Amino acid sequence: MEFFKRKTSIDFLKIRAYTAIFSLLLLVLSVSTLATKGINWGLDFTGGIIIEMHYKKNADLSGARDVLKKTGYEDAVVQSFGSAQDMIIRLSPRVNMKEQKVANDIFNLLKESEQKVDPENIIEIRRVDAVGAQVGKEMGEQGGLAILVALIAIMLYIALRFEFRFSVSSAIALAHDPILILGIFSWFQIEFDLTALAAILAVIGYSLNDTIIVFDRVKENFIKIRKKTPLEIVNLSINETLSRTIMTSGLTLLVVIALLVYGGPTLFGFSLALFIGIVIGTYSSIYVAGALAIAMGLQKSDLLPTKPKELDSMP
Repeated sequence: MEFFKRKTSIDFLKIRAYTAIFSLLLLVLSVSTLATKGINWGLDFTGGIIIEMHYKKNADLSGARDVLKKTGYEDAVVQSFGSAQDMIIRLSPRVNMKEQKVANDIFNLLKESEQKVDPENIIEIRRVDAVGAQVGKEMGEQGGLAILVALIAIMLYIALRFEFRFSVSSAIALAHDPILILGIFSWFQIEFDLTALAAILAVIGYSLNDTIIVFDRVKENFIKIRKKTPLEIVNLSINETLSRTIMTSGLTLLVVIALLVYGGPTLFGFSLALFIGIVIGTYSSIYVAGALAIAMGLQKSDLLPTKPKELDSMP
């Protein structure tokens, strides 16, 4: 059973000028939004209070979230921790309230609520920690540094594996993806935490995989086909890898959509960043990376193997 024709002849690069303008507009909007609205940093980056609780029976996460929302702790993040009996609560610091006082207040609220439902389900506080804003700032800086190091390492690899123009074009295409993700998070003020950062790093790797497969096919076709122009060869290579690109992205999106719908608030940032990144990454691997290589003057001679120079036998 075939979902796609083995050979397609879509002229993707025919509209490369329009896609370039479209991508540029999205980048400008994203950067402008980031500059004006900023990012809604999660507790991982801003610092806050962490409370670990243990239930004698299973912890009721949804019930705890409802209780905290109704009692003034709307920003509290409630997660399962280790086992079904353990729960961790993260929330921003309270003005004029020490960490232990906040923990005791939350403990009393949850204990009172749980006693109404199941008096035998005893709750106890296991741990109360405070994460300072300085620690959160350092985590944000380290996360940004991780993205930068990843892009530089990718550029070096592709420059050695393929060609310098491919290296620069793929790096620009990869930077294009996280900037748009951050722009969407900033525009809608979606909380950005460590899971969302992990999703961005995963998207960089995912998009790079698609781009390298296209570039590898371009290199093969440059060697096999001598009569076509670089533009025609890049377009042909995109078509030859199109079925694989769409199938891989489509199947991955099915899993991500399931996470987005059923993963709950804990995984929302992670799954949303992945969803946006896979869509944008597929677009950039088809329309951005190859078009940039062509715009930078890619020629057949750049990828064709060079013949070793014959040594003159004369002294």
